Amino acid sequence: MYKTDEDYDYLFKVVLIGDSGVGKTNLLSRFARNEFSSESKSTIGVEFATRTIRVDDKLVKAQIWDTAGQERYRAITSAYYRGAAGALVVYDVTRHITFENAERWLKELKNHTDQNIVIMLVGNKADLRHLRAVPLEDAQAFAQREKAFFVETSALESMNVENAFTEVLTQIYHVISKKTLDVSDGPAAVPKGQTIKIAENDDAKASKKSGCCSDG
Repeated sequence: MYKTDEDYDYLFKVVLIGDSGVGKTNLLSRFARNEFSSESKSTIGVEFATRTIRVDDKLVKAQIWDTAGQERYRAITSAYYRGAAGALVVYDVTRHITFENAERWLKELKNHTDQNIVIMLVGNKADLRHLRAVPLEDAQAFAQREKAFFVETSALESMNVENAFTEVLTQIYHVISKKTLDVSDGPAAVPKGQTIKIAENDDAKASKKSGCCSDG
């Protein structure tokens, strides 16, 4: 059966955050279009791309937002984070300061999003092995402490880029399936053709049934 781009079961918003120059835009273009540009310029404002993947038996459309890492664009934060179901916090394995700043990005992320947001710490530019400044063990320990997933990637060599995004989208799907993520104010989990009442628990359903037509 021919499928159009508009055929999907879920739409999840995922944000890319991290310092300028860590490779967020190339991660996005590698995942969305399988492209890499060695001359990519700094992102100004916000850009986003989409790609649909299959998770279990569902079609999940990822709407991935990429922002400028520079301080002067920080005014966009609340709108940028609104409705995000997942985030990739990116640092450059060859620049230790970008790893140190990941803590600040994580803090900002948590201030603006639901507590059950799926977070992946991403050490990019792992192909530059001879320039490594952030030990793998340090990053793993930090991710564990922050209850985040972790992966090292290379947008240049296309290493683990697919895995990073797919893992985030799969985890979001599992969270949404359990209905523990509050995404009522954004496009994070807008299902096509069906309504998910995330807030309604079993008690609410029970009270609806018992509240009507009692024989007493």
